[in-house]
Amino acid sequence: MNRTEALDVVKESIARVIPDADFAALGPDDTFRDALEMDSLDFLSFVEILSERTGIRIDDEDTVHLTTLSGSADFLVERTKDGDLR
Repeated sequence: MNRTEALDVVKESIARVIPDADFAALGPDDTFRDALEMDSLDFLSFVEILSERTGIRIDDEDTVHLTTLSGSADFLVERTKDGDLR
């Protein structure tokens, strides 16, 4: 998975949880939990959807990497490069 594909998957996964998410106002390093007013359940849903869509196992300790668009995309690219799929 390349970075563009990873960003698309992240945005699509967020949009499934928060359908009216304004990605134009969200910078690559903005914490989307704050910017999009995600609560804990929304965030957990996002992580679950991201895992299902990519087939990547996401453990609790991995969630610290999934707080921004940039961090989430980097995480996905790195995990697919390492072959760390389920």
